[in-house]
Amino acid sequence: MDFQEAYSKFYREFGESKKMVLSTSLNDIVTSRMMSMIVLHEKFYFQTDRTFRKYGQLKENPNVSLCIDNIQIEGLCEEIGRPVDNAEFLDAYKKYFVSSYNRYSSLDNERLFVIAPTFIRRWLYIENIPYIETFDVRNRNYELTQYIGI
Repeated sequence: MDFQEAYSKFYREFGESKKMVLSTSLNDIVTSRMMSMIVLHEKFYFQTDRTFRKYGQLKENPNVSLCIDNIQIEGLCEEIGRPVDNAEFLDAYKKYFVSSYNRYSSLDNERLFVIAPTFIRRWLYIENIPYIETFDVRNRNYELTQYIGI
């Protein structure tokens, strides 16, 4: 399977929204928290308040990671405005996270961020055999390797 075919399949299986752990860092201190993520166009979107610690970390260091179940994602994060200025994000956020949408999306301090993945790795089990699936997004390289252990 070539990179684009496997990458598109990954996103179809992943779905349009998830609650994921977002890790950020600044000055050699790493912090993590659960975030409500929307997936659009093979990128991950979330909103946060600009007074929060993670906001400051993201502004100084755009390198982040996401984690859910057996999937780890590394990427570059960028602030792209306010949630209320992005109708596509808002529609999806309201659909999947209506409570958070109602409470936070229209607040003045809320900012919208997008994560462009650079590296994705997940464990797959095919007929009960473990595999490691790796997407080197920067180089558009895909590998599916059976895990044999040591």
